[in-house]
Parts: sequence; structure tokens; C-alpha cells
Amino acid sequence: MYRSGPLRTPQASLEIDRPPVVAARRPQLPPRCSEHGGGRLKAIIGIGVLAAMIYVGVKVIPILVNNYQFQDAIESTARFASVNRQQPEDIRSAVLKEAQNEDIPIAAQDIHVKGDAGHVEIDADYSVTVDLKVYQWTLNFHPNARNNPL
Repeated sequence: MYRSGPLRTPQASLEIDRPPVVAARRPQLPPRCSEHGGGRLKAIIGIGVLAAMIYVGVKVIPILVNNYQFQDAIESTARFASVNRQQPEDIRSAVLKEAQNEDIPIAAQDIHVKGDAGHVEIDADYSVTVDLKVYQWTLNFHPNARNNPL
């Protein structure tokens, strides 16, 4: 018997000293059970937000376009009112007619016209309520126009 242990044959010593052959291990990935379907949920939420934005745009953009056209109409009316020597009542009725053409919900008392010596000021105030099924959104508009003489 040797000091280091029992006597071994050369073949036995090779088998013991050699590490066992193990197949190459791939790194283990963490289980993804909790993340299953996460990409689909994000896609559904994204599509829902996009659909909501389109819905609000379809409801609100026509109102904003009507306001822009009404603003343009009262600026035109203010420009030509002093040239045509119109009275404030005539200007008010012309603005009210333009409002009806643009489907603007405004009353005659909400249109304020001041005119003297070639200077015309037109102010109007109105509100439009947009029904978004889950929220009532009130848009307030204050179009005005001035014709300052040179």
C-alpha cells in the first residue's frame, strides 16, 4: 500500500483522474409563464388608444373646421362692412346668416358689433358640446374680427 492510498493500475488511474464526459449545457433561461401574451396585450391596448383618438378626431375636427370657416367669414364681413357702409344691425344679421350656413349654434344676442367712422369690430361667443359617449366635452369659441382704418 502506498502512502497516498491503495495501489491502482495505470488504466484505473486514468479513468478516475479523467472528468466525466458531460454534454455541453446550454444556459437555462428563466421561465416566461408570467409574460405569456404580453405582446398581444400591448397591441390590443395600442389599437384601443388609436381607435379612441380616431373617434375623438372624427367628432371634434368638423367642429374646429366650422369655427375656422366662421372666423374667416366674420373677418370678411368686417373688412367689407365699412366699404359698404353697413349699419351694426345689418352686420349682425350677415354674421348670423354665416353662422347658420356653418351650423354654428349662436344667437343674435351673442354677436356684438361696434362700428363708427370706418372702424368695425365683431365679437361672437358660442359653445359646442361634443358627445363622446363617455364624456361630454364643451368647446368654447370666441371668434372676433376688426377692421382698422389705415
